[in-house]
Amino acid sequence: MKLGCVLMAGTLYLSLVVLWAAQTLLAASFKTLQCERPVHTEESSCHMEDDLTDPREAGFQIKGYTFSEPFHLIVSYDWLILQGPAKPVFEGDPLVLRCQAWQDWPLTQVTFYRDGSALGPPGPNREFSIAVVQEADSGHYHCSGVFQSPGPGSPETASAVAVTVQELFPAPILRAVPSAEPQAGSPVTLNCQTKLPLQRSSARLLFSFYKDGRIVRSRGLSSEFQIPTASEDHSGSYWCEATTEDNQVWKQSAQLEIRVQGPLASAAPPTSNPASQKSAAPGAAPVEPPGPLPPPPTPSSEDPGFSSPLGMPDPHLYHQMGLLLKHMQDVRVLLGHLVMELRELSGHRKPGTTKATAE
Repeated sequence: MKLGCVLMAGTLYLSLVVLWAAQTLLAASFKTLQCERPVHTEESSCHMEDDLTDPREAGFQIKGYTFSEPFHLIVSYDWLILQGPAKPVFEGDPLVLRCQAWQDWPLTQVTFYRDGSALGPPGPNREFSIAVVQEADSGHYHCSGVFQSPGPGSPETASAVAVTVQELFPAPILRAVPSAEPQAGSPVTLNCQTKLPLQRSSARLLFSFYKDGRIVRSRGLSSEFQIPTASEDHSGSYWCEATTEDNQVWKQSAQLEIRVQGPLASAAPPTSNPASQKSAAPGAAPVEPPGPLPPPPTPSSEDPGFSSPLGMPDPHLYHQMGLLLKHMQDVRVLLGHLVMELRELSGHRKPGTTKATAE
C-alpha cells in the first residue's frame, strides 16, 4: 500500500515537472499579437483612438467591425532561422533580414547568402540590411552561424527564405492629346501615364517634362503638361519622368516626337505670256519677219537682286525662270532661221513670175 502511494506521488511529481517544462518552452517561443486600431464594439475591449481615414481599410469593415490585413505566421523548430519581412517588398523599400538563434543564444561567424552566394565575410552581426532595394535584389536568402555556449557549438544553417521585390510602378508612357502632329495654333496636352499598386495607392508621384534634353516643367503632382497654342517652336523630342517624393525610385518614358504642322500655303495661279499666246495662235502668219528680240537678262549668282515675283528668294522658281529664258533664246534663233529661209524662197520665186508675165 505504501509502495503504491509512493509510485503515485512520483508519477504526479514527474507530470508536474513535464507540464512546467512545456509551459516554459511555449512561453519562450510565443509571440505577442497586438490588436491595432480596432473599431469599438460592446463586446470588444479594444478601442479606436482616432477615426478611420485610410480608404484602403474601407474594404475590411463589416457591420461595424474592422479587420487588419492578413499576415502569415510561420513557426519553426530549428536551431537557426532567417526572419524576413512579413509585408510585400517594393522597390525603394528598406530590407532587413535577421538570423535568429534558438533561445537567442549567442552566435559567431554569421554569414548571409543570396541564391547560394555569400553577401559578405563571416562576422558577429546577426542582421543584414539593404537601404533601398531594387528588383534585382529578389532571390532566396539564408544564413549560417556557429553557436557559442550553451548552444550545440557546431555550425548551423537556416532554411532559405524567398524575397520578391515587386515593381513600385511601371515606366511611364508619354501620350499627346489630341495628336502628336497638331496644327499650329491648336492646343496640345502631354500625359505622363503610370500607376501605383493597390498596396501603395496612398503614395504620391512627382512628374517632370523634358524637350530636346532641356527641362520644360519641373517636378509637380500633375501628370499633364499643357501647350495652349502650339507653334513650330514646340516641335521636338519630348519625354517625361516619374519619381517618388523621396527620390528613391524614378523612371523615364520613351521619347515622343511632336511635329507641329504649319498653315497650308495657297498656290499662286499660273501666269501666261500674251506674246507667246499670240505667236502660237493657229493660222497667224507674220507679214513681216519679226525683228531681233532684245537680249533678256540671264540669272546668275552675281546678280543678288534676282528673286521670285513674291520678292522672296525661291531656288525652284529661280531654276524655272532660267529654263524659260533659255527656251526664249532658242525660239529667237529658230525665228531668225525662218526669216532667212523666207527671204531666200521669195528671191527664187520673183524671176520666174516676171518671165511668165512677159510671155
